[in-house]
Amino acid sequence: MSNGKVKVGVLGATGTVGQRFILQLSNHPDFELVALGASASSANKPYHEAVAGRWKQVQPIPANVRDMTVHECEPAAFKECGVVFSGLDSTPAGPVEAAFRAANLRVFSNAKNYRRDPLCPLIVPLVNPSHLSILPHQQKSMSPPLDRGYIVTNANCSTTGVVVALKALEDAFGPLDIVMVQTMQAISGSGYPGVSSLDILDNVVPYISGEEEKIEWETSKILGGLKDNDTAFDLHETSPLRVSAHCNRVPVIDGHLACVSVSFKKQPAPSPEQVAEALRAFTCEAQTLGCHSAPKQAITVHDEVDRPQPRLDREWQNGSGVNVGRIRKDPVLDIKFVSLVNNVMLGAATSSVLNAEIALKKGYLS
Repeated sequence: MSNGKVKVGVLGATGTVGQRFILQLSNHPDFELVALGASASSANKPYHEAVAGRWKQVQPIPANVRDMTVHECEPAAFKECGVVFSGLDSTPAGPVEAAFRAANLRVFSNAKNYRRDPLCPLIVPLVNPSHLSILPHQQKSMSPPLDRGYIVTNANCSTTGVVVALKALEDAFGPLDIVMVQTMQAISGSGYPGVSSLDILDNVVPYISGEEEKIEWETSKILGGLKDNDTAFDLHETSPLRVSAHCNRVPVIDGHLACVSVSFKKQPAPSPEQVAEALRAFTCEAQTLGCHSAPKQAITVHDEVDRPQPRLDREWQNGSGVNVGRIRKDPVLDIKFVSLVNNVMLGAATSSVLNAEIALKKGYLS
């Protein structure tokens, strides 16, 4: 630690998720940003030169980051880091993150590569930080065993926007039976340069590669518990959950909207008024621990008939919570509602940073 802060680094620092990490970490009360990693073409340059023409944030590059030297994504350049945040694309993320873990470094990843790994927790920080308990087993299972290094992943951005509300419903009313999800996902979810303007303007694209499958299987891993003395994931096996998703790309810059219908195993099902009350009352461990990036209200419930909306609600609480509205009876299942997540904040960088804040509070960074 330096000045009481944990030293941290960012991989994929020139990409859009990496840029969000930098904005969140440049003046963080618990973390000190000391190392940046990117591709070989960016290595050995000051950050502002490496990212020239590609900085896509409303805020300028933080002054204390502008002249930091960018390194290749190799463990030696990050050896002083207590945490390494990965904003890498999936192609390089697999081998790079494995190499960093093997070098006894702690990796908090936004990439998809290790979400299915039976040793790696898949954590939405407002839902299942208890899954950090598998980390000692992950360390012992490496060859050779590790005393410090591990990988923690956060969920797909579209899954994150739905599963927070599902967690609140399961806590209040018992296990869910069926979840039907239809997403309208922002173009920033495809990274930069993303979807061609000729494909997305005046259009809706009813296909996003891999998204539907991610929602369908990630939800069960996140909502399930741990078993076998914290050495395996339950995957919601004790109460199987059926999830079906349709995913669409729409011409919105930031903010993933989802139309969700659910049925409950326990009947009679709660009323819309009871659901709204449970969502408003939902609190998470990140809040009780006093984590810096935690929202004050995990789920904001809107009473207006036309909310939430991406343009109006995505920046609420700096994009760290979930917005829900249009809660009503479903004539086929039990309850339906609309949820909104800021896909580049809680759906990406904020989740990884908040996961690390929780890990710090719970002693996993000592």
